[in-house]
Amino acid sequence: MTVHMQLDLSELHRELLAMCTRVEDMIHRSVGQLSSPDFQVTRELIQEDNEIDRWDVRIEDHCLKILALYQPVAVDLRRITTVMKVAAELERVADLAVSISERACGLLNTPQFSVPSQLTEMATRAVSMLHRSIDCYVDMDSQLARQICEEDDEIDRMNEELINDLIQRMHESPDQIDALLHLFSAVRTIERVADHATNIAEDIVYLVEGKIIRHAGKFEREDQASP
Repeated sequence: MTVHMQLDLSELHRELLAMCTRVEDMIHRSVGQLSSPDFQVTRELIQEDNEIDRWDVRIEDHCLKILALYQPVAVDLRRITTVMKVAAELERVADLAVSISERACGLLNTPQFSVPSQLTEMATRAVSMLHRSIDCYVDMDSQLARQICEEDDEIDRMNEELINDLIQRMHESPDQIDALLHLFSAVRTIERVADHATNIAEDIVYLVEGKIIRHAGKFEREDQASP
């Protein structure tokens, strides 16, 4: 590896970590909106989301320049492609942070409405998955990344239970339908945060081990079913 490429990779690493920190803060604040919605916070998140969009483009441009200049191979090539993928996942998480915040503000017209404790727990777990997936990148820890991938099944289970509960409440309390629809959307959005955390974790496994584990379970089931 040339000295110049090493310097560029180090700068790229710092840029991605700074983006990670900003997006993680955004998702923390958006989840906090569920218990204490505030239009001002939502407006701030929308502005920050625009900054994250520009950040994503800047990182991708940096990656493409490194690829063109140095034609890296092996782990260096995997690192650059992983950075592009992780940045794209973070950009989508920032979008979701805005969506969660907007759904939370939709509850302001029903102050007597309480957010289910299961939703708060699900949000906490999803945010934890995101935080730890970023730690995996910093520590190059593919074992923890694999554990995070397995946790997504639990989030999916919680998502299904909450959705079924909300549908039942819609039937029982039609006067609360607007608030329940906002919660319905928030639940689905939080589940997607966990999906993006899982995608990042899968990218880290690729970075460290050189293995693509995305859809691995599906392929294994198909192979077992084949005659």
